[in-house]
Amino acid sequence: METIALIIDNKKISCPPGTSILEAAQQNGIKIPTLCYHPDLKPFGACRLCLVEDENTGRLMASCVTPVAPNMSIRTDSPDIKRHRRNIVRLMMAEHPESCIVCNKGNRCQLRAIAAQLGIGETKLYSMPNYKPLEQANEFIVRDLSKCILCGKCIRADHELVVVGAIDYNHRGFISRPATVHEQPLEKSNCIFCGTCVSLCPTGALSPKTEYYVGTPERESRSVCGFCGVGCSVTMGVVGDQIAEVSPSHVRTSVNGSTLCVRGHFPHEFLKAERLTQPLLRKDGEPAPASWEESLEIVSTRILDIRKQYGPQSVAFIGSSECNNEEAYLFQKIARVLVETNNVDNPRAAYTQAVLRRIDEKTNGRCRKNPLARLENGDAVFILNADPGEMNTVASFYLKRGSRKGVSLVMANPVRTELTAFSSAFLEIRPQSEFELIKGIGALLYEEQATENGCASPEMQQRSLFSDTDLDKVCQAAGVNMDSLKQAANVLRGKKVSVVTGDEIMLAENGAETVNALLELMAMTQSLGKEDTGFYVLAKACNETGAYDMGLLPDALPGRQLLSDDSARKHWEDTWKVRLSPDQGLSAVRMIEEAEKGNLKALYILRENPFEILPDPDRVRKALENLDFMVVQDIFPGELTEMADVVLPGAAFFEKGGSFTNMEGRIQVFEPVVSPPGEARQDWEILGHLTAKLGHSEPYDSVEKIKQEIARVIPMYSEDGRTYGDWIR
Repeated sequence: METIALIIDNKKISCPPGTSILEAAQQNGIKIPTLCYHPDLKPFGACRLCLVEDENTGRLMASCVTPVAPNMSIRTDSPDIKRHRRNIVRLMMAEHPESCIVCNKGNRCQLRAIAAQLGIGETKLYSMPNYKPLEQANEFIVRDLSKCILCGKCIRADHELVVVGAIDYNHRGFISRPATVHEQPLEKSNCIFCGTCVSLCPTGALSPKTEYYVGTPERESRSVCGFCGVGCSVTMGVVGDQIAEVSPSHVRTSVNGSTLCVRGHFPHEFLKAERLTQPLLRKDGEPAPASWEESLEIVSTRILDIRKQYGPQSVAFIGSSECNNEEAYLFQKIARVLVETNNVDNPRAAYTQAVLRRIDEKTNGRCRKNPLARLENGDAVFILNADPGEMNTVASFYLKRGSRKGVSLVMANPVRTELTAFSSAFLEIRPQSEFELIKGIGALLYEEQATENGCASPEMQQRSLFSDTDLDKVCQAAGVNMDSLKQAANVLRGKKVSVVTGDEIMLAENGAETVNALLELMAMTQSLGKEDTGFYVLAKACNETGAYDMGLLPDALPGRQLLSDDSARKHWEDTWKVRLSPDQGLSAVRMIEEAEKGNLKALYILRENPFEILPDPDRVRKALENLDFMVVQDIFPGELTEMADVVLPGAAFFEKGGSFTNMEGRIQVFEPVVSPPGEARQDWEILGHLTAKLGHSEPYDSVEKIKQEIARVIPMYSEDGRTYGDWIR
């Protein structure tokens, strides 16, 4: 690889062509101050603090926008450079309000930090106050533009990272400022309140709106956002035992980099909501406080008694795709090994996992890892019946950035979304016509390939799905005209194609065929299993993929192995030293039906609400009332906890350790940021104590012990003999 040799501060270094002087210095441990630079943004050269001197010519230049050249000799701390930097900072501070004591940025203000490094206290200049009104009408962001230093980070983040364009520079000279069109408030603009601008602002010009605490948090910890399937890496600021603020961790290798969505950035109401803080037992028809020992003893005794009296099929377990991998694994193991039933399900992710299963079957598991970065750097993306901006906002950022870079987007949806404006072709299709549409696009691509080859190859002749399609019927069924269909095919022609879809495609009668057709389309365009393409299923919950991997299903075992597979079942029998029933367990819907009939006697519900996810809540309620015994393990009180015989208070994602597997297939390990409130415990800890009560020989007394077992028994969760906790963060 070609490299360029140069000298920075008498240190010989080499770097690839195109590297800026600032990047070369940072890569070699040489610090150059800057306020407008950020590695995720295009260099701007606004603040001029990164000035360096070329010793050969004496020229001063902004290092962030100046590429390295052969035989350069650079000084970053010469007397002239220091003088210029001090003057720049003095001018900034002369215009800046003296409100550091009450500023939200506090000790994290980058301007203040650089001033301290340069030894600047008083500016010794006339004060140049630049008064601007304080804007705090919306629920999320406070704008105090009197503290703005015009670094442009907020504007560039808005345009380059989240691709919204809500703000830009307005006016010129001394009154210049970032503003919306016509100076409208943010809440009246197209701002999505993702908070990216807030997290990148180097001063207190932008800050999160919070009534709980203003200033620098006492400490910060890294975690993983649990509000959707993207699994963003976040940094949480803590004051006492409360989360004071949330921001992206700014780890470049993370799935979200420097971005977040409104749910991930401003979850203060969720964090402050009423919580379950102690175990509850139903006594005299009302929930009453109880000890952990008494509660777990009753849970284990009642479950074992019911199993003994009515058989294992009389007990069922409803888990959640919001639980982490360790909890999902332990929960299904309790059901299968200690209670000897396959009645275990996580219904919220049923359709997503059905799509993942079809992909596995068709690709032999070759498409399990799909980094979202491929959406930004590939050739083309086919978005079918999906709205990433609504469900997985950070994923939509990748698609919008990709469109700006030249990635072709073909979108087929019954309604228009924000991505419609970024698409090269948009097809407004009828609901549940996805299968016919794919056949039509595939037929047009197939026809051209066959024509170019003179005749269809034997492999193509086998693709009867596309080789015999009536395009007129396709247009009629999908509600599109022929020109639009041909335009979509033309956009995809000759390109490697990624697919983005929602789990709703499995709701149609031909849902499985639709997934097969998408895979056939990718195979025909030679896109399936390639490093620059992927098949993405938008995930509402944070651990839908992980719950599938852990076997939290009535017909599947950990490692995505089918219960009906004799060899797979024998493997797990040897691993767990137990005999497993080959009979498929009850799904959540079947559990309700069996409870209605009186066949299901006991139900353990972990972090899920059947009233929200199952149809006909009244019917669900009556079925649950028909149970002999119900355990609810959750974090919030509600109708379900009012009905339960035993309530076990668990922990939110930021209050526990473990791992999530996001929609990319990325395994992300995290530690507790704060402790659960009151007597509440981490969910894996509750399940670990319960396994001991149910007779498991080795208690699970740490989350690390569960991690090690998962890595040992599920090959996809280990690499080179190391546990996933050692190598993925």
